[in-house]
Amino acid sequence: MATTRISAQLPPNIDPTKAPLAYGDRAIPKLNRELQDEELITRQRALMTLCDHLHDPEHIVEALRLGVVESLKALLTDSDGTVRHKATEVLYIIAGHNIGRDAFLDYSIIPPLAKLFDDDLDIVRRNSHMAIEMVSEFAPGAEGVVQNNLIPILVEKLKSELDEIKEYILDTLHFCLRLDQEQALKAGAMEVFTQLLVHVSSIIRAKAARDIMDLSVPLDGKNRACSVNTLPALVALLDDTDADVRAKAAGAIMTITITTEGKKTAISSGALPKLVQLVNDHYSEVRLNTIKAITTLSESPDGREELMKSVEDIKLRMSDDSAAVRKAAEIAVKVITWLP
Repeated sequence: MATTRISAQLPPNIDPTKAPLAYGDRAIPKLNRELQDEELITRQRALMTLCDHLHDPEHIVEALRLGVVESLKALLTDSDGTVRHKATEVLYIIAGHNIGRDAFLDYSIIPPLAKLFDDDLDIVRRNSHMAIEMVSEFAPGAEGVVQNNLIPILVEKLKSELDEIKEYILDTLHFCLRLDQEQALKAGAMEVFTQLLVHVSSIIRAKAARDIMDLSVPLDGKNRACSVNTLPALVALLDDTDADVRAKAAGAIMTITITTEGKKTAISSGALPKLVQLVNDHYSEVRLNTIKAITTLSESPDGREELMKSVEDIKLRMSDDSAAVRKAAEIAVKVITWLP
């Protein structure tokens, strides 16, 4: 005879890893209380639920109004790795919205988040860097990173971090270098970026070349690039199979060779023949940066003499599909064919 069996399994619509979500306006206040609960499993489940709930921008507005960011800030120092993991993930989600980035500054989230750069868990460090990078994409956020003196720390982390995290660090530095190059130069950023130009990852090579271009805007940066042999490494990247790497390398060369020393170093490193070959590259950004680099090098007598042999190739770019490339080609031809 069949008998009734009581199942110990939860209903299929119940997730034991997440806190039950209250209805309507009561949802976030309940989750915020649970974030402050003394019981570990309660905090963990609340964070799991928040990760899903805050993907709606309207929910982020309400969460900020009810003080969820302050609760998350406190959880950054929690002894449990899962809590730190999910707390940084929620902060990254919040940083994806303008009002969330403002909250990072209003509640001073950047300093405690930066302390997690040394966390034992890879996922915690990654989420922290992702959140900082997201905030730094906008000028006030980048200014906050600079004011908290994080540039030297980020440069140092490039020497030892995982490759995935290095990409976020390079992006953060890219936005910060628009505001302050001095901190990075003092921290030895040019040397670190130069070492990354030979990295196995094309993404990291491209980002490192881009950051060198940013760091070479001031005269001190150009001089440092010449003194630490950055130009020979950049010239070697002009043969890279990745178009973004070639474009960023040509852009960095363009920036550094504004100075006389930069021109001499680039020419002696064999930059001109490689740049001429890239004039007809399939990618417009490569062509644009290449022609601009050629223009700066043609300002030197030795560069102009060699480039006169290839001026017809550059003239062909005056009918390029890209308006920016056409304009750059016109300027390059004028400089190369200039007579005193």
